Amino acid sequence: MIKRTEDFKMNEKLQVFDTKMQKSQSSLEAELATIRAGRANPNVLNKLTVDYYGIPTPIQQVANISVPEARMLQIQPWEKSLLPVIEKAIINSEVGIMPANNGEIIRLSIPPLTEERRKDLAKRTKTVAEETKVGIRNIRRNANDDAKKLKDEGVSEDEVKLITDKIQEITDKYVKKVDELCELKIKDILTV
Repeated sequence: MIKRTEDFKMNEKLQVFDTKMQKSQSSLEAELATIRAGRANPNVLNKLTVDYYGIPTPIQQVANISVPEARMLQIQPWEKSLLPVIEKAIINSEVGIMPANNGEIIRLSIPPLTEERRKDLAKRTKTVAEETKVGIRNIRRNANDDAKKLKDEGVSEDEVKLITDKIQEITDKYVKKVDELCELKIKDILTV
């Protein structure tokens, strides 16, 4: 059976919407990686930038970040002049860890999370996940709008219904994955 041009165009569009939802999920994964959960994880510094010769630059691009112990991060800048700049960026950030600067490297001792801090991080995780689901639903709305426009192009209502069902199926897949990622992160945060 030869597929109609409209079917091919809609399958292409479905793939585009699927890709956009995948990007939303990937963005969530990156965001969740920056939320600390009691163990040393270099990703908690992903959002931090320092002023490097007048240009805001991610810390990872001006220093080596390592995990020498389970509850410690070590930051060794490539230029010693960056030590106070990196230290100030960490102090002013939401990381919530006080840096120790010995003149060569900066150490971040990851303290155990208090119960209150764990609850705050769990709440933040839920908020980020919900924002991602809203983004996915917005993509679904745009996809459904495109599907409805097909009626004007002569596509039958039954075919439009099949397309919107497929859009909902894709949406449900990503919403479920977001919920799973959120639950895993919350479990990780609340584990003492």
